Amino acid sequence: MIVTTMTSVTNHLMTWLSPGTLRALGWSLLHFLWQGTALAALAAAAMSLCRRSSTRYGVGIVALALMLLAPLATFLRLQQSASAVSVSSSPAASTTWQTARSAPTVRVSAPASQEAKSRGAEYRSAEYRNGFPWLVGAWLLGVALLSLRTAGGFLLIRRERRMHTVPLVPQVLEICLELQRRLGLKRAIAFCESSWMQAPTVIGWFRPIVFLPLSALTGLSEDQLRSVIAHELAHIQRLDPFVNVFQIWVETLLFYHPAVWWLNKKIRAEREHCCDEIAVAVCGNAVEYARALTLMEEWRSAPVLAMAANRGPLRERIVRVLGLRTLGTGMRTLGITGSIVCLVAALMAGHALVRIAYPQPTAYAAGASPSFAHATAQAQTAAQAAPAPKPSAGQNQASEPVTAQSYIDAMQSAGLKDLTADDLIALKVQDVTPEYVKAMHDLGLHPDVDGLVSLKVQGVTPDYVKELRALGFSPDVDEIVGLKVQGVDANYVHEMKDAGIEVNADEIISLKVQGVTAAYVRELRAAGLTVNADDVIGLKVQGVTAAYVQGLRDQGLKPNTDEIMGMKVQGVTPEYIRDIRATGLNPSADDLVGMKVQGVTAEFIKTLQSAGFKPSVDEVIEAKVQGLTREFINEALKHEFKKLTIEQLIELKQLGILESKPSASL
Repeated sequence: MIVTTMTSVTNHLMTWLSPGTLRALGWSLLHFLWQGTALAALAAAAMSLCRRSSTRYGVGIVALALMLLAPLATFLRLQQSASAVSVSSSPAASTTWQTARSAPTVRVSAPASQEAKSRGAEYRSAEYRNGFPWLVGAWLLGVALLSLRTAGGFLLIRRERRMHTVPLVPQVLEICLELQRRLGLKRAIAFCESSWMQAPTVIGWFRPIVFLPLSALTGLSEDQLRSVIAHELAHIQRLDPFVNVFQIWVETLLFYHPAVWWLNKKIRAEREHCCDEIAVAVCGNAVEYARALTLMEEWRSAPVLAMAANRGPLRERIVRVLGLRTLGTGMRTLGITGSIVCLVAALMAGHALVRIAYPQPTAYAAGASPSFAHATAQAQTAAQAAPAPKPSAGQNQASEPVTAQSYIDAMQSAGLKDLTADDLIALKVQDVTPEYVKAMHDLGLHPDVDGLVSLKVQGVTPDYVKELRALGFSPDVDEIVGLKVQGVDANYVHEMKDAGIEVNADEIISLKVQGVTAAYVRELRAAGLTVNADDVIGLKVQGVTAAYVQGLRDQGLKPNTDEIMGMKVQGVTPEYIRDIRATGLNPSADDLVGMKVQGVTAEFIKTLQSAGFKPSVDEVIEAKVQGLTREFINEALKHEFKKLTIEQLIELKQLGILESKPSASL
């Protein structure tokens, strides 16, 4: 699965991004390995020299910002260097090309030509196709997964905030407002009691909310509670929630470097130290605050998107709060020494990486890229080694030799202007000829260099384009490449049309990718479905077979394609439908999906029925959602309620009437 996903990602990258862009992005990610280490080492040394938590915190934020800027600057620099190298931009390069052009025409033998092609293919394979697409693809997948995790965290916080928060009692709210005034905070801040947090927490940026859990309200003294509330308000005063989001953003983009995670951990620890100092300064009772931290360590549970009072190393925080000791000279010396060692190692690694990227930087002409110099050197060598052309019969020995048009001139005549060295190399390596370019132009296609390379790599010929148009398609370059990659030909299109599926270029590609055959379409139609291309693709993706459709129909259902896909996704089988209907219920397709999503089984329905209830489909689903169990139902029946309904049973569960809980107060 992972290999398939990576292959798909790399194929799309090679289609979407030019070789130069992909190479620059890949090298930027690699260069950040030593850049990030060097920045972390400098940050560690600077933080070791600073005595104040706020100063160390500022150093960490600056270092983190530089970590974000480093790969961006590297990428822009590499892009600028790549675009600056063109045939006309370098006098030395132009001279070399002019020398090659003015040299006698050289016919390279077949073995030599094949060897040159092989070298060019190896060059592109080593630097573009094998390495960088996989590297960039893996990075993009990592960013996507971490982004999904962050988005899920945001959604979870929003849901829990909406469902499990209540206003504070007036006495506690007055304490909060008093501390807000003492800290000079004039922003609108909400204070709520939370049943899903185990420690005081700040959530929100522009309209922050301070959540105080019931455990803090009942388990802390008033002095301790004041201290932790002051700690949370200190986060708001210092705009820490905004910095925390920035940290999460950097962690997501640069997740692959351990130095980023280490630095973020240090920043979060120093942030807690800063807020601890403010809390002690406002409330003036360091001992009680230290006791509160010790108690809240047992309640540790706060999402990374929130600012919690119990986050950070407990022992170090308590020692700092009580002022028992500070960082000694020996530890600072050790930290600086370690930072210097890491910095030297990072610089050596960076130097080695540059040598790997550019193995012979001094051998190239000034102003020319390595690849360009390599190509022009080969042209010079071939021109110098070639014998002078012999005059044909009847030609005067003293007459001027006939000169042939160079590859670059032929390409310009074909309509490709302002080609860079990388463009020429890419076109030549893939054997893109001026005749091929003209043939594509004659068909009304005007692809750029990347498009021409993609067409040639996939073996697209002018005849193939004509064949597609004869089928009624008017594909652009990307669609032509996609059709060729998937092996779409006239036979496959005719088979789909004979099966009753009218398609465009995108749909036929999707059908081919999913392995849809004409036989599969006919089987679906035989099972009673009327499908179009989108329906067939969706059904195939979900693994719907004609046997599955027939099984649903055997149970008396006549679902449409959307309902069939919904049932297949949720695992609704003909056997499941049969078992549910055996209980006396007759749910629709949508009802079955809802029941399956909530985990309703025939046994659960029978449990309700055996207790004397005759629930409807909606009542069964609601009972399952609210967590009604056999034990709870039996407990309710012990009280011998008269004419107890499912709705009343659910309300008893929601209100906790049958549960015994100790009352809690501040």
